[in-house]
Parts: sequence; C-alpha cells; structure tokens
Amino acid sequence: MERYIIIHYGEIALKGGNRSFFENKLIANIKLALIDLGEIWFKQVSGRIIVLMEENYDWELIKAKLQKVFGIEYFALAWNSSQDLKELEKDLYALVKSKKFIKFRVTARRTNKNFPLKSQEIAEKLGAMVVKKMKKKVDLENFDLNCYVDIVENFAFLYFEKIECRGGLPVGVSDKLLCLISGGIDSPVAANLMQKRGASIVYIHFDSYPSTPKENQEKVKDLVKVLNEYQFKSRLYIVPFLEIQKEILQKAPEDYRVVFYRRMMLRIAKMIAQKENILALVTGESLGQVASQTVENIRAISEATPLPILRPLIGFNKEEIVNLAREIGTFELSAQPFGDCCSLYVPKHPVTRADLNLILDTEKDWDFDRILEKAISKTEIINFNSEI
Repeated sequence: MERYIIIHYGEIALKGGNRSFFENKLIANIKLALIDLGEIWFKQVSGRIIVLMEENYDWELIKAKLQKVFGIEYFALAWNSSQDLKELEKDLYALVKSKKFIKFRVTARRTNKNFPLKSQEIAEKLGAMVVKKMKKKVDLENFDLNCYVDIVENFAFLYFEKIECRGGLPVGVSDKLLCLISGGIDSPVAANLMQKRGASIVYIHFDSYPSTPKENQEKVKDLVKVLNEYQFKSRLYIVPFLEIQKEILQKAPEDYRVVFYRRMMLRIAKMIAQKENILALVTGESLGQVASQTVENIRAISEATPLPILRPLIGFNKEEIVNLAREIGTFELSAQPFGDCCSLYVPKHPVTRADLNLILDTEKDWDFDRILEKAISKTEIINFNSEI
C-alpha cells in the first residue's frame, strides 16, 4: 500500500469565492516547510491536501515541520487501500494485527457517494472483521485504537492517529505587520498569534548597547529564527536606542521615562513601517501586567503614532502567555536573563496614570527629526530565510 500524508484544514473551508486563494497559499507554505524533501507530489482531494509519502522520508521530521504551518487543522500518515470491500478488510487487518490494543472503534467517512456502503455501514463491516479475526472488543467511547477510514474520490485511506495543529490562516494571506520585539516572553507570543491570523511579521528591536549586553541582540536574533519557522522569511531591524534614552533622562520627568521611551519607539516604528509599506504595529502588551500597561498609559503611549496598534495579548494573564511561549518554542530563549532597554534607567515609581497634556507639553520643544533620523541611520537590518 502506498503511504500518504492527509492534511485537513478548517477555517479555510469556510471561505467563499476566494477560498482558492487561501488553499493555494496553504499549499505553497506546505511546500516551503517540506522544501528539503525535493519534488513532492501534491493533490487537492475533497477539502484535503494529500502528499505522497516516499519511503526515504523522515516522518518525525515531517511531523515537526507541518505542525508549524498555520492553516492546518490536523494531518495523518495514511495508507491507500482499495475501494473493494474485501481488499479494504484485508489491508486493515494487515495494519492492525501488529498493534497492541484491547478495545477499538472504526471511524469511517465517505465523501465518494458512489461507494455502495454508507459511512456507518463501512464502520460496522470493518469492525466486525476485526472482532472476528482478532477477538477484540468494540467500544465507541473508551477505545485504545481508532481505525480511521476515509473513502475519498478514488482513494480509500486507512490511518490511526490525527496529529492536531493550531489551525488559523496560512501566513501571507493577510497584510504585513511590524512587531516590536524584546528579549522577553510576551512579544514573541504576540507575533506568533498574528502569524496565526495569516500576517507576515517584520520585527523591530530597540537596543541600548553598550549599556546593555551585546548578548541581548543575539537572543533577539535567536527568537526571530524560531518565529521564522512559522513564516519562512523574516526581517529584523535593530535600532540603537541609548542616545534617545539619555536625552529622555535630561528632559522628561523621572516617573514618566518609560512612557517617553515607548512613545519614541512608536515614532521610529512608524518610520520603519512606512519604509516596509506596513499599515499596523504589533506589541506584546497585556492590560495591567506592568506599570506602563494601564489604560491611561496605553492611551498616552499610543497617541505618538497614527498607526493602529494590535495587542493580541491584551486580555491574557502571564500563565496563559507562558503556556503559549512553551508551545511555540520561544519560552526557553525568552526565560534566559536579559536587560532590555526599557529596564535601563527605569524609575523607582513609574507613573501609572500618565497625563497626556503633560507629555505633549514636555515634548513640544524636542527636536524629534534629529534624534529619530540619527537612530534610523544606525539601524542594522538582518534577513532570515527558513532553516526548518
């Protein structure tokens, strides 16, 4: 029997007239994920994508790669049998006889309506064969083995495990977004959640070297490498921020420093966004998590840019964010010690209810163009290609 990978998608199937656009992007992303395998045979079959599984393919490696392709609901390693019931019974028995189980069920699905048996009848026939030949018990609720049977077009697939994925939309079907990324836990998770909604992410990091360690930059690069496994091609802007911070130290009230830091970051991010033709920013803010993330402070910081700011973590608590970081593979990196630029010269008692009028009055005589253009001119740009 030939082996196939059956790939199911969920949300994409609900799309209307532009469904093919989403399907084609998903197929393109699957090909990028499996590019190391060379030429791959693909076919779309009744709301599924099937891939011919060659003998020399590393199934464990393929599993790891496909689980990072957004748009996939689940996939399975399947064997293609025959739509002749006797042959189907024979092949199912050949596959299950070496498996260890006591109770089982057969889950059948028939999309080919020309097949003479209905889904329930297929399950009953094949289940009866396993009971007779192997003396096993059928249990539809508490089973050790689920035998999946898909009768699709001219295929008859048999498989035993669904590998669940995170669904969402294929990266690239939505617009590009610019994510402000630190070396912490939150912002990489925020970026990944927007990737799940089909956005391609460009990253911007603000660095205060030499007052912060050079290792901070390497840590952020490593985080982007992990996130790039979900979108295959990324760009990172590393902006020198120390001189801007020193200017803020001289001109801003001490308790407002972090607010002014973030306002300056948004102004620079807007300039990079314009260069990249990006219409919105992404941050890792969670309401009330730290002093700068109160409603008043978020409002005061956001006023610095006309661009919309997407905050996918705004309603998450820290435990939920940490769990997502573990799932996507960024937690171990993020948990390593680091000192980001916002922790530099941080006040003992940062303001929690920022006065926007005070901020605007403080900024009115600042030479923004000079300090922002200087930071932009010294910005490092790093491109990442897929390594998965």
